[in-house]
Amino acid sequence: MRILIIEDDAEIAALERDYLQINGYQADVAASGTQGLAKQREETYDLVILDVMLPGMDGFEVLQAIRETSDIPVLIVSARGEDIDKIRGLGLGADDYIIKPFSPGELVARVGAHLARYRRLTERGENALPRRHVLTIRGLRIDLDDRRVSRGSEDIPLTAKEFDLLAFLAQNPNRVWAKDDLFERVWGMDAMGDSGTVVVHIKKIREKIELDPQNPQYIETVWGAGYRLRV
Repeated sequence: MRILIIEDDAEIAALERDYLQINGYQADVAASGTQGLAKQREETYDLVILDVMLPGMDGFEVLQAIRETSDIPVLIVSARGEDIDKIRGLGLGADDYIIKPFSPGELVARVGAHLARYRRLTERGENALPRRHVLTIRGLRIDLDDRRVSRGSEDIPLTAKEFDLLAFLAQNPNRVWAKDDLFERVWGMDAMGDSGTVVVHIKKIREKIELDPQNPQYIETVWGAGYRLRV
């Protein structure tokens, strides 16, 4: 498995690279956003570890550019821990947001979890989320094989994790799911995770699929309990 580290702090980049290599991964380092994006486009990587504060293009710009052509897992590792930064990063398609300083062991564990999850989804093996091909819910069409969402002739673009979350809820309708349960089922992680990630993704999905996000007709909030997709 090849990992691309886009990090301008040489000590942090070396720490990340060394821990990944100890655990059997091949890791390359790029010291700027521009260099990192060029490497990601020229070579084949299975996952990207991305800093936000970078010379040239910042991490958000790099993430946005990566998502134009690829849905590989992207983990943001940043000293910027404000909620607005986390919301922006996850909203642009990051699969995880880790705040510096971090535990190198936890970083490697998250890398492994995201890679395993992505591999199951792309290979559609025995452990993949159950697929029922195409689901149609009150005009919303969810194509599980092509990973596309549409309404009428209009395609609704979702990030990889937004699609995973919507697909899981659609395949398990009318049941209330707690945020922690959704995080474990969709992200494939338990105690390491931040269930606030689920809230951000639900908000982004509603903005894209609901005619009135303030009065959602698909994904309902059950106060004090969680979310459900009503069929």
